[in-house]
Amino acid sequence: MFAGTFALPCTDDALAAIRAGFHDCFPGDGGCDGSLIPGNEYERTKNNSLADISQQLAALAAKYEAGTADMIFFAASHSIMTCLLGLVAQTFIRRTDSTTAAPEGVLPGHTQTAEAILIKFTTKGFLALHFVALLGTHSTAKQFFVDPSHAGARFDATPGQWDVTYYGQVVTDTAEFQLNSDKRIIQDANMAPLSDLFTVDKVGWAIVFTTAWRKMQLLGVEGGPSNPNSIDCTSARPVVPAAGGSVKRNGMPAP
Repeated sequence: MFAGTFALPCTDDALAAIRAGFHDCFPGDGGCDGSLIPGNEYERTKNNSLADISQQLAALAAKYEAGTADMIFFAASHSIMTCLLGLVAQTFIRRTDSTTAAPEGVLPGHTQTAEAILIKFTTKGFLALHFVALLGTHSTAKQFFVDPSHAGARFDATPGQWDVTYYGQVVTDTAEFQLNSDKRIIQDANMAPLSDLFTVDKVGWAIVFTTAWRKMQLLGVEGGPSNPNSIDCTSARPVVPAAGGSVKRNGMPAP
């Protein structure tokens, strides 16, 4: 479902699963509560392209008698790992599902200013460093609805590869497709130095990204990882060999 070919290791389903993880966790106060699916949030305009993956993840949750919220984030983390040079980030389960849709207007939009989007993240407790690192998910992304005439256009020259090419191509305006919001963020006086750093420091980006991803999945979880109901299931995900046969390590790209 998530593993593709050697040339393009993570499938479109994997890319959609990564996006679904963020779109479930970020809106509302409940964090990763699964409301993307039973709350029908996937039908919203900002969740375009998530209807199919939402139905697949709902079926998997039912098949394995797992929580919807847990299945969404497990799939997102699994997909990140599946991409070539992907990262293994700590993953928790035992969330409480919600059928109540999160409020609209919380997700960042491509027409918003860099400052407006950053405020959305800092309000959730993220630092600017975390925010810019999380933008790195666009290293494997494609767009289908912002500009339908270029549906399937890639955000950088290395699709299916979890790397930092995206940052450099936004700066040089050489990507096949760019979101206007990404350009504003990367050019922002406060955030440009961070993206410049990640462009030349993949290991540093990997460390910050996995920290931010861990924080993302614990939004709305009282006590965070120390919550007695939280279970670390990182080891339950299948081990995926990286390029050259190396196995990826927690929080770090494979060498």
